[in-house]
Amino acid sequence: MAEKKHISFALLQILQEESDENNILSAGELLEKLNKRLDLSIERRTLYSNIDILRQAGYEISDYNENKKGYYLKQRQFEKGEILLLCNAIHASHFIDHEQSEILIRKLLNTLSREERKEFRDTVYMPNQLKTDGNLLFSNIESISAAIHQGKKISFTYMRYNANKKLVPRRKEPYIAEPRYIVYNDSRPYLITTSERHPGFTHWRIDKMANIVCLDEPVRRLKKTEETEAYRYASNKLFMFAGETEWVSLRCEERIMDQMIDIFGPKLRILPDAPGYFTARVQTTENGALFLGQQFADAIEIADPVSIRQKLEQTFRKRLHEDS
Repeated sequence: MAEKKHISFALLQILQEESDENNILSAGELLEKLNKRLDLSIERRTLYSNIDILRQAGYEISDYNENKKGYYLKQRQFEKGEILLLCNAIHASHFIDHEQSEILIRKLLNTLSREERKEFRDTVYMPNQLKTDGNLLFSNIESISAAIHQGKKISFTYMRYNANKKLVPRRKEPYIAEPRYIVYNDSRPYLITTSERHPGFTHWRIDKMANIVCLDEPVRRLKKTEETEAYRYASNKLFMFAGETEWVSLRCEERIMDQMIDIFGPKLRILPDAPGYFTARVQTTENGALFLGQQFADAIEIADPVSIRQKLEQTFRKRLHEDS
């Protein structure tokens, strides 16, 4: 049998789990649920005083005077739409595996009422077959964040897929790097690093890092100009391809304007062109431009530089020759 001092906590749990604006609980239903949960005989006067205690603690609880039905929790830590948006984003993320997704979604849904949780389960019924398996994403992010906060170098093994679709080490020796920033690009998490051996920045897929160890060696202090360059580095690495960035002119059909802004953001530089077309000036790598040109082959023409345009033409010719 629980003690009476637990009534407020149990009442809050019931309101969080079982009430919302479409599922209002009467005083009698609340008493029945409390009695069952706590194995106590609770009077209406005690119920009302504990509702007042929750209100004094900052919880907004609607009552009979407002809705002519009973009680429900009006305000939660997150709005229903916010929770459903986050759950859908986690469900759609390929780099979060099934088990981790389920744990995160369950935690988020537990902030909603039982009926609202059921609504999400009924809506998102199709499993995401593109999710990776057995990944250490969250522990990696914790380890990397701790190293960045402490200003320490890290060592790690970098993985790649072999012909059997298994992740294997890219090389035997661990990589050593100075962790700088965690960024999300192309719907995936990356770590931007520096190194004493190589100038500039490098990036790594966090979900492909393993055996991360925080070393005792401190990282070098970045100059203000370098911090700005790190931002430019992440924003200009289209699809996070390695290589030097350069300005590329892309002649596009107007029908892919939405997709281009989705990729490059609302600050995309647009130049006037013939009716039905626009020219976009972007700063990216050669491989990034080639990949984009192949992805939108029917709607994008690489106008400049000529060297990238020619490489894309050679790629198409090679593919057509192989298929003939």
